[in-house]
Amino acid sequence: MMNLRKSNLTKLGKQDFDVLIIGGGINGAVSASSLAAKGAKVALIDKGDFAGFTSSNSSNLAWGGIKYLESHEYGLVYKLCKSRNHLMRQYPSTVQEIRFLTSIQKGFRFPPFMVFLGTILYWMIGKFFTIAPKFLSAGNIKKLEQVVNTQNVAGGFEYSDCYLHDNDARFVFNFIRQGMSYGCIAANYVEASNAVYEDGLWQTQARDTISGETFTIRSKVFINAAGPFVDTINQTIRQQTEHHHVFSKGIHLIVKQITDSGKVLTFFADDGRLFFVIPMGRRTCIGTTDTQVDSPYSSVTEADRQFVLDNVNRLLDLDEPLTQADIIAERCGVRPLAIKGKNGKADWVQLSRKHAVDINPAYKHLSIFGGKLTDCINVGDEIAHEVEKLGIHLPYREQKWYGEPGDAVKQEFLHRARLMDLDAMTPEGASEPLTQRFWRRYGRNAISMLESIREDASKAERLIANAEYLRVEIEHAARREMVTKLEDFLRRRSKISLVVRHEEILAAPGLREACDILFGDEAEAKLQEYIQDMASNSNR
Repeated sequence: MMNLRKSNLTKLGKQDFDVLIIGGGINGAVSASSLAAKGAKVALIDKGDFAGFTSSNSSNLAWGGIKYLESHEYGLVYKLCKSRNHLMRQYPSTVQEIRFLTSIQKGFRFPPFMVFLGTILYWMIGKFFTIAPKFLSAGNIKKLEQVVNTQNVAGGFEYSDCYLHDNDARFVFNFIRQGMSYGCIAANYVEASNAVYEDGLWQTQARDTISGETFTIRSKVFINAAGPFVDTINQTIRQQTEHHHVFSKGIHLIVKQITDSGKVLTFFADDGRLFFVIPMGRRTCIGTTDTQVDSPYSSVTEADRQFVLDNVNRLLDLDEPLTQADIIAERCGVRPLAIKGKNGKADWVQLSRKHAVDINPAYKHLSIFGGKLTDCINVGDEIAHEVEKLGIHLPYREQKWYGEPGDAVKQEFLHRARLMDLDAMTPEGASEPLTQRFWRRYGRNAISMLESIREDASKAERLIANAEYLRVEIEHAARREMVTKLEDFLRRRSKISLVVRHEEILAAPGLREACDILFGDEAEAKLQEYIQDMASNSNR
């Protein structure tokens, strides 16, 4: 069932490309989609899965960077707010406004009304695109959200920003998928072991980490979009850059749904940093930490868990305190923060997530440092502009490469969904109607999925309890989403392993059928590989 990947692997070694992109996180994904849509011949490889590292461990927020007001980075906040508003317009089903209910504790470094004035400034910088902020007394906060512990609250406010439906990895993958629709040849689990620039062409030695097969990818331009591994790759291929990365580790714990208000609850943790309680369908995501680390590889420690649990239990008025037994899943990733030079401290106030692009014109080599999901469209446009300056002809340079399909396509889908009463097939306990979910996840491809359900009603059955995925969605993933390992599907194409306990997933009667659909004859081997990998991760 992995014909797409096999086909692309063959093409990677046989074609000459305008551009090779290393890394399938958000920076690589938007670069691929932008360049391919504009007519470049693009290849993209990732040594793991697409969005398999930093881009699958965010807070699922697309925000304008309100915290950067404190460090007076007004230009950055303006740019991020503008980018956030643009994302909202282009992805109305995916990037949506959400209210942030913020409580300020007594003794905080600023009085509540002063912080509230900051939200007014934020709203103004964002061109009044969202609902206006609202100042709240401690009593009003308690009326709006019973779960907030207001005993030590001096006051607070509501303001708006955005969040992602589904998950960050799904959002990133959709750019990869769109890039492939424009002709990009992409493959996951392909590692670049070395690369040399000779006679105006990059010769990149690549290895399929699944089979061990090696081959050479030839390209005119080399784009290093490897996220936390940008510096490592540049050292390997002997490229000097002005910027480098330092790393800040962030973790989230996912627990049962704490509140159904649909708001993000925002606090300042014990150490003064922002702390979120974020809706995630029938679950709640809480965090995050912000700890400087030396390596891109990180894991959740006992201290991390206790920090999050202590803060959430102190800040919320829960019937029973949350304990480690309540943790359904964990997220852990590093934020790659761009700095000039090789020394820097990942302080959350001093270092922002703004991106930087370093270019070596003599070698036609680009490195992308830092960045935020909010700013992704700008990154895609900027990279296309820089690649064109390096001599790559973009015959369709004005082509739009992002956004949901047009309204005519959406209305056709909605009409067909109504005719077959699709929403009546929504499984019990789902967090949203099927029509809404199908359109957001699959766009125009959702129309063909309706046809499959019409032809065979069993396609609308849910295979794994509490997982918002139907048989037809798994079949679609098998054909078009390059699911190479079971974790790719459970963790990134979907968010099943984030909202369903590991032992419940393994016990689900439909898991084996899902594996059969995804992997065919390799189903049992892929299932055992997943079980072993999960056991290995839990023992680290």
